[in-house]
Amino acid sequence: MSDPRVGLSIEDCVARITLRRPEKLNAIDEDMIDALLQACRIIERSDARVAILAGEGGKSFCAGGDIDAWSNLDADTFSRRWLRDGHGAFDALARLTVPLIAVLNGHALGGGLELAACADLRIAEAHVKIGQPEPGLGIIPGWSGTQRASRRFGTQLVRRMALFGEVYAAQEALALGLVDQVVATGEGAAAADAAAARVLKRSPRATELTKMLINAAEGEENERVVEALAGAVAAASEDLTEGLAAYRQKRPAHFGK
Repeated sequence: MSDPRVGLSIEDCVARITLRRPEKLNAIDEDMIDALLQACRIIERSDARVAILAGEGGKSFCAGGDIDAWSNLDADTFSRRWLRDGHGAFDALARLTVPLIAVLNGHALGGGLELAACADLRIAEAHVKIGQPEPGLGIIPGWSGTQRASRRFGTQLVRRMALFGEVYAAQEALALGLVDQVVATGEGAAAADAAAARVLKRSPRATELTKMLINAAEGEENERVVEALAGAVAAASEDLTEGLAAYRQKRPAHFGK
């Protein structure tokens, strides 16, 4: 990995991504954005069948974007690099072909909530708080906090957090659908392992395809889903076998009906 503050391990088909910057409440800077994207690429090329995302330290899952990292950027650099590159990393997490479990073992605020929104399952420990404080700093939720968060949590709930500054405790977040499970403080990792074990009992191919279709239903990645499914059908066809044979033998292809 390019940044030691983003840990990645893959063992027994389970990938574990860990934000390791507890002294800064696991806030994300540009190098960590790059490392998250790199982690996704490694996972996609591995034997992982499920991934778990957590923050180190227990006080904060992720405090969002590091204010010191972006506050001095000029407007053009902020838009082109900070927002664009952040979107690239968060999109890669949301579009992993394997299920992603987020362990909210600390507060998930701003970009931390946007990071959690990338997951297929969110497990919150009992002490956490969740919200979108960005407009209070004069900035917007810029890593799909208005778009993906609205698709996954509903626009009215995003309005309450982003426009009115509502912050929710874990049990409130569960009732509102922001998280899927609440466990006692310190038990998030075990709950995530249990969820990962359930995934590993299911068909890996069917799980991958089902996640792709759910993402498409949400509008997460329609183009890739359509082309990936069509490409898989074409790759399994006799036409491809004949086409490649003709190419290698330097002859016209003879396709059947």
